[in-house]
Amino acid sequence: MIRLSPRSRRVARALGALGSLVALVGVTLATVVSPTFSWAGSALSDLGVRPPTALLFNASLALGGAVALGYALVLRRHSGVVAACYAVAVASMGLVGVFPAGAALHFPVAVSFFLSLTAAMAADGLLRLDTASGRLALTLSAAHVASWGLWLRGVRLGPGLAVPEFAGAVAFAAWVVGLSPPAPLRSLWNSDTSPQV
Repeated sequence: MIRLSPRSRRVARALGALGSLVALVGVTLATVVSPTFSWAGSALSDLGVRPPTALLFNASLALGGAVALGYALVLRRHSGVVAACYAVAVASMGLVGVFPAGAALHFPVAVSFFLSLTAAMAADGLLRLDTASGRLALTLSAAHVASWGLWLRGVRLGPGLAVPEFAGAVAFAAWVVGLSPPAPLRSLWNSDTSPQV
């Protein structure tokens, strides 16, 4: 196992938050800039197909995913399974930017992103059921699954995928920044008994 110095751990923790911020801000800006995007009728990946949003959307995901990979180094101190699911999630997120909608690999990497982010939060939550942040992580993963279930049953604004996609991305970012064991905002959970890493 690679041993990280305290400074390296701080840097790795910051990379997770920074990667999440880059991706979410870029995607959000793309939804604002796009003349055709609709929360009810579009998928977020539609933003990566043509100007004026393609470069912003794709670069935000690719850069955010690459930066965020460093967070897996501190997550593995808590759980190798959680770290592996997280690494697959952020790598897949980055690859969504590399393979935009219409590319042969777009659908597999997009599905991989949503499945693995859910798995990371669920695995962490199950490992830390005795803590408030662990229970909330599990709740977020269940809410993400429920949002897709509702969408599949027709409980939605329209035919677009954007709402459950964005909900999953926001839940994942919240877990990275505030709920996971090495999260930069872990001080909010003073009653947690799980060790800081």
